[in-house]
Amino acid sequence: MLALLDDLNPQQRLAVETIEGPVLILAGAGTGKTRAVTYRMANLIASGVPAEAILAVTFTNKAAEEMRNRVSDLLLRAGVPPGGPWLSTFHSLCARLLRRESAAAGLPRGFAIYDDEDQLTAVKLAMTKLQIEDESLTPRNVLSRISHAKNHGQTSEQLRAEAFDQNGRRIADIFVGYEKLLHDSKGLDFDDLLLRSARLLRESTPTRQKWQARFQYIHVDEYQDTNRVQYELLRLLTGPKQNVCVVGDEDQSIYRWRGADVSILLSFSRDFPAARIVKLERNYRSTQNILDAAGAVVANNPERLGKSLSAEKGPGSNLKYLEARDAQAEAEFVAGELERILNDDSDQTCAVEYRTNFQSRAFEEVFRRRGVRYRLVGGFSFYNRAEVKDALAYVRLAMHPEDDISLLRVLNVPPRGIGKTTVDALRESARVDGTPLWAAIEKFISGASSGRAVTPLRAFQELIRKLQDALATQEPPGFLHAVLEESGYMAMIKDRNTPEDVARLENLEELARAVAEGMEAGETFADFLDAAALVSDADQFEGKPGVTLITLHSTKGLEFDHVFLTGMEEGICPHSRSITEDKGIEEERRLVYVGMTRARQSLTLTRAVYRRIFGNEQQLRASLPSRFLAEIPRELVDTVRGSMAEIGETRRYEPDPEYSYSPEEFLRRVRGGPKQAEAAPRRQLAQGSIGRPAVKRGGNSNPMLGRKVRHPSFGVGTIVGVEGDDEDRRVSVSFPGRGTKKFIERYAQLEQA
Repeated sequence: MLALLDDLNPQQRLAVETIEGPVLILAGAGTGKTRAVTYRMANLIASGVPAEAILAVTFTNKAAEEMRNRVSDLLLRAGVPPGGPWLSTFHSLCARLLRRESAAAGLPRGFAIYDDEDQLTAVKLAMTKLQIEDESLTPRNVLSRISHAKNHGQTSEQLRAEAFDQNGRRIADIFVGYEKLLHDSKGLDFDDLLLRSARLLRESTPTRQKWQARFQYIHVDEYQDTNRVQYELLRLLTGPKQNVCVVGDEDQSIYRWRGADVSILLSFSRDFPAARIVKLERNYRSTQNILDAAGAVVANNPERLGKSLSAEKGPGSNLKYLEARDAQAEAEFVAGELERILNDDSDQTCAVEYRTNFQSRAFEEVFRRRGVRYRLVGGFSFYNRAEVKDALAYVRLAMHPEDDISLLRVLNVPPRGIGKTTVDALRESARVDGTPLWAAIEKFISGASSGRAVTPLRAFQELIRKLQDALATQEPPGFLHAVLEESGYMAMIKDRNTPEDVARLENLEELARAVAEGMEAGETFADFLDAAALVSDADQFEGKPGVTLITLHSTKGLEFDHVFLTGMEEGICPHSRSITEDKGIEEERRLVYVGMTRARQSLTLTRAVYRRIFGNEQQLRASLPSRFLAEIPRELVDTVRGSMAEIGETRRYEPDPEYSYSPEEFLRRVRGGPKQAEAAPRRQLAQGSIGRPAVKRGGNSNPMLGRKVRHPSFGVGTIVGVEGDDEDRRVSVSFPGRGTKKFIERYAQLEQA
């Protein structure tokens, strides 16, 4: 193993060999933190520490699996029998802990885990039972408030006591109903996994001591993203020897909105006075110019431990900057640059990063038109597809018939004649009696001798009981086949046989293969369901060549050869909400730092001067450049040809310009230059169909401007822009209610109106 440590740089080796006591590895972007952590675990095992005594916690299943494979490979290279340290996410760790300690935690061993969609359905059901229908209280906002309360240790009673309006009190009531539904369904949501584990370790001394003895060495990756509950879990699991190693970077803490608290990392030395701090500062990803630019931005944050990154790749080329006229022009520029990069080398990976999802539209439209193939990160993952969730809902229902969320999902899927009236009656009965819907179905059937609703409800009840028998007698893959066949779900898809249903069928077949593979790997069915519930978008990402459209938050942990950081405008990046929030700008600055340091070879920054106003899309509004642009040293950036300003420069643009100006006149007006000379009259529109006298607009004397024309699809409009000459001449026409369209004149079929 000692020979393998020669692969490390001095800083990494120090982190690996500092074994006893608390250690903070302050790892800058691209400095090989995963390498340091995996070598550290392998070194511990090679030194005689039992693998099962080592715990490593990270934030995605993908990262945990990568670490597991790396540790195994290192041990094999060192000639040491591979051992399996406990590697997982916080939520998976807690799920496994609670499964094993279910009796001590007061939980049924087979409790269900509710994913995001299940939680939302539970909130909706709680609102229905309380007869709360208020457009100002959306289920997603209510769920967010409940989650925030749970993560901050607030009960429903405290939430009610702090409420200052009726909606606050209603949320407290929904909180009570939501928690009762989870309890009755023997289910836990994501927050409960952490909270119940922390409570168990805090209140049960034997349990706490048992797990502290189990985990002699603890590692926590991405420590800057931990929240207070996760921090408490760490402290409760850390034994008297305090052999805890945390890895993080305060400059990459970007999840404050979901509870992450960067002060936890910043105060590590205070919490563990004997802690040793090791800084990893040699960057293996980016060029020095990219690192210097990103470092100059984040250096403006006051709360930092600080580090100085040096690039192994050398200085590299300067960053590029474009200030585009509007979002369309911004997207056209980016598309052109991507075409150039991929034409030179199709194996390059490129990312178009943006602060908010709405920005992707302009890029998607331009990319589709120009044939630029792309992936949009954030789509539906496999386990969030409807047919997969339907199948797993049947599985969960066979395990726990009192699971109202799963029951409502498949009660009439496939259609079996159970209508809204019947469902509403069942819900009302469950609400009045305070029972799960399964009991309401039993009551409905036993109390009604006839009626159209009884037969399908009895058939559903018999189906679930048959599936319960299959669950007890068959292996999981066979049981899943029974679910799909007995429920009629597979027959429904085969009967419809549309292209979409073919894809659904393939997804269900893949689900069956996944269950079988899980069983071969030693998973129980409960383990498989846990993994399905805990899967995230980050686990699905594969860094394949091509173009990726992605939000800045989603880029965490990824890297690309070429990065385009777009929409660098005040109100977008930084986001308008952050300006009024405490520490908001600091988090936005860290977000930009993360986006910039994803780039390996080149980094391009762009912004649009004008964007359309929601509610009046014909109107434009000028923006100010992002304050972060001015924080980048100008000598590190080359402004590209066609940019309307240099980086960090703020021009005074018209607040609502006449959008029909030609590009040349537009530039003259926004830059305040001298008027153009009167242009010589250009030739008339093709076929001599338009002969009205010219109307001068915006200082451009082209005789075609202002003329009324008719288009076969868009109707009558006004020519508002002319570009080019002769065969290449393009005209922009404004159509009332349809916006401005641009045509190549000779193909446009325009006629005089």
